[in-house]
Order: sequence, then C-alpha cells, then structure tokens
Amino acid sequence: MKRIDVKPLSVNQVWQGRRFKTKKYKDYEKTVLAILPKLKIPEGNLKLIITFGFSSKASDWDNPIKPFQDILQKKYDFNDSRIYRAEIEKVIVKRGQEFIDFRIEKL
Repeated sequence: MKRIDVKPLSVNQVWQGRRFKTKKYKDYEKTVLAILPKLKIPEGNLKLIITFGFSSKASDWDNPIKPFQDILQKKYDFNDSRIYRAEIEKVIVKRGQEFIDFRIEKL
C-alpha cells in the first residue's frame, strides 16, 4: 500500500454553497426507502458491502455510494460515520437488470 500525506477531502467540502436534491434523487430515495427490507443494524463499528449492477461499463463505481449510503442511514436510523470499512464491487448486467446488493455487518 502506498501513502500520501494529505488530509482526505469530504464530499461536503467539495461543493460550494447549498446543494439541493434533484427530483430524480427524491424519486430514487422514495423508491429505495420503500423497497429496502427490514434490518437490525448491529451496534458498534460497521462494515458496508455493496455490489452495484450497472448496464453501462462507463458507470463509475464510486458515484452511487454516498446517495445509497445516505438512504440506508435514513431507513435504518444509524449514523454512517460508524462505517469503518467498505467493500464495493461493480458488475455489468443487461439494460433493465440493474441492481444493488448490500450487507451491513459488525466490524
């Protein structure tokens, strides 16, 4: 592993001024909140495992993490600052077969 000595920049520090949810994001949030299963989030530090099924090879694997993680936090009433480890995978699927698989476990 290589190290660079620089403080990581958060998404909140990247944008200037207020950000507003788009209609597309509000619809996505409503849909995802409605279909997420009931879960009990473990106490303590957490590990988040996500597989994103994209129909485009051009999709960036990291772009959907924060929106989805924020929805998980809202649905399951936990602070995402408790996530200390994550495994993210991108797979390519046929158009119309996109998906998100996820698991939240105690670290």
